[in-house]
Amino acid sequence: MSMVPSNNGFLLLDAGLNLIAANNPALQILCFPSVENRSKQPKVSLADRVRTTLLDHRSQDRPAFVKEFRSGKRRYICKSFQVNCKGDHFPQPAFAVLLERDTADSHSALAEISDQFDLTQRERETVEFLLQGLTSKEIATRMNISPNTVKAFLRMVMVKMKVSTRSGIVGKFAGSGQDDRL
Repeated sequence: MSMVPSNNGFLLLDAGLNLIAANNPALQILCFPSVENRSKQPKVSLADRVRTTLLDHRSQDRPAFVKEFRSGKRRYICKSFQVNCKGDHFPQPAFAVLLERDTADSHSALAEISDQFDLTQRERETVEFLLQGLTSKEIATRMNISPNTVKAFLRMVMVKMKVSTRSGIVGKFAGSGQDDRL
């Protein structure tokens, strides 16, 4: 089991769809492009965002969550789970919501650019993690290699793409209109 933090958003909502708890990625996803901690009443703002962004307003009988939504240029898949809690805890949670980035578009862009620059499978894998915002050490952990090997892969990618920095690699994706980062 990996202990690397997830980029997926997680929300815990009570029966009234008020926020009980959320992780940082969920706050970033829901508050994009503004910064959540600048708001004078962040919980009120988040409750409104949950209701306007995540609820399927076509459902009339009971609250239903959307299956997917956009935040900025990114698409997210929304998975909701009803939580039945027994006990004397107040407020009792009613919903757990997982917000996962839909990577189908970014995978096709990565495949296209990998073909264009003739990247090997391991170089492509390294670039994929780089585009997710991971450090060399985090990439090394995920790929089960040393950070120096990651740096060597990235240097080879830079040579092939004719760029001189890691951000240059990312820029190639942004320049092609394929990078949909926050």
